[in-house]
This record gives sequence, C-alpha cells and structure tokens, in this order.
Amino acid sequence: MTSLIDVIFLLLLFFMLSSTFSRFSEVEIAAAGGGGTVADTSPFFLRLEAEKLSLNGQPQTLETLPAAFAARDTDVVTMSVLISLRDGVNAQRLTDLLVVLRGVQGVQVTVLGAS
Repeated sequence: MTSLIDVIFLLLLFFMLSSTFSRFSEVEIAAAGGGGTVADTSPFFLRLEAEKLSLNGQPQTLETLPAAFAARDTDVVTMSVLISLRDGVNAQRLTDLLVVLRGVQGVQVTVLGAS
C-alpha cells in the first residue's frame, strides 16, 4: 500500500511539473444574434484557404489585410466581414486571421463555415 502512494505521488509530481497553466491567446467568439442595426453598406467577403486569403476577390496576406480595410470606406463605423472557410483550413489559421481582424477598428466578423 505504501508503494502505491509513492507511485501516485510521483505521477502527480511529474504531471504538475510538466504542465503549463498559462493562456497563450484569447479570441472572443460570440453567437450570431438577431438584434442590432443593419449596415447601409454591403459586407466584405473574406475567403480563407489553407495557403491563400482574398478580400472581395482580391488576393491578400495576413500582413496586408489591415491596410486593405483602411483603404476601404472610412465613413462607415461598423464593417461587416463574412469569412468563408475552404477545405484544408486548420484552427490555427482561422485564429491567426481573427487576431489580425481584432486589430482592425469597427470590424464585425461572421464565420460562415467550410464549403
């Protein structure tokens, strides 16, 4: 019985020392709601693929995306962005895109899903 307690203690010690409890990043995701006002402008369409990204049919990269939004209508307070996921897109790629979009002022994101 004593050796079993020693083994359990050693396993507990191993898992506590080998685990990390810090959060690397957070991305807020909210469910789509029916409320709110409808924008007068048409939404932006972002197509996310495993290796490519396009905004309204124009090729972009994650680095040039904020500048592409800044070059659009500056009088619009809230821009609606629809993200279409293509086959082969992993969760890390989507998270990287959402982190970039979080830095753009006035962007309201809706993820459509894989097609």
